[in-house]
Amino acid sequence: MAGLETAILETAGAWEQEGIAAGQGREIIGAVDETFLQRMMLVFMDLVSGSLVFEEVAEQRTSDTWYALVEARVATLGTDVIYLVSDRAKALITLAETGLGCLSIPDVFHLIHDLVKSYSWAILGRLRHARQALSQAQERLRMCQVADPRGAEVQQAQTVVEACAAQVQRWETVESTSRQHLERVSLLVHPWRLADATRQTSHEVEQQLHAEIAALEAFVTTHGLPVKKKAVDKVRKQLAGVSALVDVWWQGVWHDVQHIALTPMWRRWMEEVVLPLMYWQQQAARTRSPRRKAKILQACKALQATFETHPITQQLAPGVLTDWQAWAAERAQTFQRASSAVEGRNGYLSQMHHNHRGLPKHRYKVWTVLPNFDGRAPEGTTAASRFFRQAFPDLFETVLSQVGDLPWPRNRKQAVTLNN
Repeated sequence: MAGLETAILETAGAWEQEGIAAGQGREIIGAVDETFLQRMMLVFMDLVSGSLVFEEVAEQRTSDTWYALVEARVATLGTDVIYLVSDRAKALITLAETGLGCLSIPDVFHLIHDLVKSYSWAILGRLRHARQALSQAQERLRMCQVADPRGAEVQQAQTVVEACAAQVQRWETVESTSRQHLERVSLLVHPWRLADATRQTSHEVEQQLHAEIAALEAFVTTHGLPVKKKAVDKVRKQLAGVSALVDVWWQGVWHDVQHIALTPMWRRWMEEVVLPLMYWQQQAARTRSPRRKAKILQACKALQATFETHPITQQLAPGVLTDWQAWAAERAQTFQRASSAVEGRNGYLSQMHHNHRGLPKHRYKVWTVLPNFDGRAPEGTTAASRFFRQAFPDLFETVLSQVGDLPWPRNRKQAVTLNN
């Protein structure tokens, strides 16, 4: 086992050096988090490629500890960090803003979770009580109908059932409406408005987020429900940081095309047609909510029709058009607003650690190498090939070719005795 681990680490190390030497590695849009196994482990992932930049055991999770690890690893890879997505831990904010000199983007998933905590228990509690009251009223009505189908108590019980059913419907409507507010909050944090593919700025997104949260707060208060002000204020403090991602993303777009003399029509085609089309197609593939997916697919359908009939689309040679679409798809992937991938990795590590009842510290490095060089996406690429923008051989076949003949199993003494 030790020889196999050494072969894996040496092979992956050599391939990484090849990727670094080629100079095609991408800039990092990172997610940082920690997980706790037998030892605390700090995890740093590139969200675009899915590559694990490092997983290191550490005694502390201070900003200085994080910075020492990140700075050394980034220097080795010869790249930069554009921004970091994380929870609002002070050490992680300091790492980004002070240590790396980049933006620290609040995780949208955490933001919405904090928003839900401000009122959801109150709504769900009333809905649960209303359903219990309805169930009890229906049981009371059934008993009255059995005892005296034509008695006055049946009519009274029926009135109570109708009143309870109205309460259940009311709170189900409240719960559904609150979910729609949350959905709108999520759909606002994008480079375009979903309804009309209009480009957005960070300032516009922030204003809309404040308005939506104020509307949600007013809606909850209207129904006599308590709102946890601290939770809502915590969310409001993060809106500027979340919205800042939009302008940063657009700056990356203009940086990519600054060497091209774009006509106004070409610029509008890029900004209003090809980029939003590729972006929303990716969002549709990643969205699980049927209602939200339907909205996104509807927007994609309209954009696809505009794309196919646009004069620039019809004039470009097929190869050039394919290049523009490939660039737009890659640029769309750089809009990362959640650190769910690194949290999913933490969950996987925890499960693996539990399944194996713990592993020695030196084997953690192998756990990092395997998803980078052996884990494959549906299209067949590995995280390392996406990060370094070059293909690597199959890790299993390469390592297997380095392993010599395995020793024969030992002969059992009983078997030897019987043969004699």
